[in-house]
Amino acid sequence: MISINNLSFLIGSRALYDEADWHIKPGDKVGLIGANGTGKSTLLKIIVGEYAPSGGSISMAKDLKIGYLNQDLLSYDSHLPILEVAMEAFERQNQLHEEIEELLKKIETDYSEEVLNKLSDKQQEFEALDGYNIEYRANEILAGLGFSTADQSRPLNTFSGGWRMRVMLAKILLQTPDILLLDEPTNHMDLPSIKWLETYLGSFEGAIVIVSHDRYFLDKIVNKTVESRKGKLTSYAGNYTFYLEEKALRGEIQKGEFKNQQAKIKQEERLIERFKAKASKAKMAQSRMKALDKLERVEDVDDDNPTVNFSFKFSKPSGRHVVRIENAYKSYPNIDILANAEAVIEKGDKIALIGANGKGKSTLLRIIAGTEKFEGMCETGHNVTTTFFAQHQLESLHLDNAILEELQAFAPKHTDTELRGILGCFLFTGDDVFKKIKVLSGGEKSRVALAKSLTTDSNFLILDEPTNHLDIQSVNILIQALQQYEGTFISVSHDRYFLDNVANKIWFIEEEKIKEYPGTYAEFEEWDAKRVKPIPKAIPVKQEEKKPVVKEPVTANVQQQLKKLNDRLKKVEEEIAAFEKSVKECEAELAKEEVFSNQQKLDETNKKYLSEKALLDAAQNTWEELAAEIMELEG
Repeated sequence: MISINNLSFLIGSRALYDEADWHIKPGDKVGLIGANGTGKSTLLKIIVGEYAPSGGSISMAKDLKIGYLNQDLLSYDSHLPILEVAMEAFERQNQLHEEIEELLKKIETDYSEEVLNKLSDKQQEFEALDGYNIEYRANEILAGLGFSTADQSRPLNTFSGGWRMRVMLAKILLQTPDILLLDEPTNHMDLPSIKWLETYLGSFEGAIVIVSHDRYFLDKIVNKTVESRKGKLTSYAGNYTFYLEEKALRGEIQKGEFKNQQAKIKQEERLIERFKAKASKAKMAQSRMKALDKLERVEDVDDDNPTVNFSFKFSKPSGRHVVRIENAYKSYPNIDILANAEAVIEKGDKIALIGANGKGKSTLLRIIAGTEKFEGMCETGHNVTTTFFAQHQLESLHLDNAILEELQAFAPKHTDTELRGILGCFLFTGDDVFKKIKVLSGGEKSRVALAKSLTTDSNFLILDEPTNHLDIQSVNILIQALQQYEGTFISVSHDRYFLDNVANKIWFIEEEKIKEYPGTYAEFEEWDAKRVKPIPKAIPVKQEEKKPVVKEPVTANVQQQLKKLNDRLKKVEEEIAAFEKSVKECEAELAKEEVFSNQQKLDETNKKYLSEKALLDAAQNTWEELAAEIMELEG
């Protein structure tokens, strides 16, 4: 599919790749991994032709269709609704639609057989390309990525960068390429959207190359792992977990070979040193020296997993209750976040706050930090000292400071040796600590900001998406740091590996309440999959048929809940029958000559057909969900 041979790529005098090889085959689902700065994103740009290699070759079929998602797409701007932006993926269908419109106008005055045949051919091709369903397909993809029906009518330029990236991903997925190149596709995604994307990519028939720092995401999707390291590309025949095990095994073998070779070299050097001064043995010594010079040396194994080797200190521990929330109310226009909510954070809690975007996670963190207005009470306990880490704090870094100067100004009680030790744990070693903040990448700035947060004299940390822009190595460092931290913290993150390794409690916002699960993230996932969740809101129906959803506690009487579910199921079955009838009527209308030959009637009928079809699909999905809940309760 794609063949990379002897690839070299230079940035100045530095070789980012040096005679690297890689072959991507049909059906491969590859995780492209490596530390920040090893050229992963650059390699994708070389493959799509944005960068030219310094040496070697990349070959692929001429008709290979590549879908490429990268962070540069954040700059794409449009005043069009996001549904229309996503539908730009259907180039041929859109072109045919315009041509059909022109022919329908022409046929008003020209009834020639030539025009009628052209119209018939275009309509047949449009139908063969499933042109009548492209809007529904775009709607389905956008919904999976977290966009509501109302969102899909909003212009692209009204969304933040993370949401724009999701629209670009939807557009690429709708193009059904032969190979997907995805550069950090889960950045800015919430957990429900990540899980939806995992399911979608799991059934994708083409090849996939993913650059990601999300270990769980890679384990779910990829069947091969390629590591970019020291200018080479090394392949492993499995997912990320397999890669770790296989690399450790290869490392042990290499370490053994290195030790054996070093012993042999030392033995040869002793012999040479012993005999080179003797005339009778000088020729033999010279021969051995030449052989030693030509010997292909086995490299020692580098440790790619630095450990945190400093302890966190704060001058005074907090009291038992760190934060107490009571009677909390918070809402924005058109959305309620909290209503009469309460919660307690106790000393030693390591809390992961999870949930879909828009449910109020960051709002709750700001309430706890005291930077968000709300009704009710949020009270910090005795001796609680707080540090709040959020992505916007990267903007507060002093750009003209060197990295070490930034920490010296922030934590004057620490010695330079201590600060260098902390920075070393965050991969700033040697002269790196003298780099100016302004020349750092986004990931490097995140590491500096995190290092600052962990040098504070705080016994309570509030962390909003601390793993954004961090590679796997840096995430591991943060995990080690938080595992050693003896204070209390609450963190929002979409990185499930991170959450599973640092949290001992899970918080989530549901029915405008703060709910708690006392366990790890993996335990929460298992519990959440089995529990009876609140009844979902009704499917889209006509305005007059909408009724408010009655919120039932999870502990409601089972028989009563079964009755409610069965009543709802019956109603949905009636809606499905009505929508099926309407869809059939629309299909019959679309087949009539007086409809498809009249542009206005065709547009009106097609619009109604797509609307009724979407409602039918939504109703059928709701029926399946309700039926599953009923079977679970009855079982």
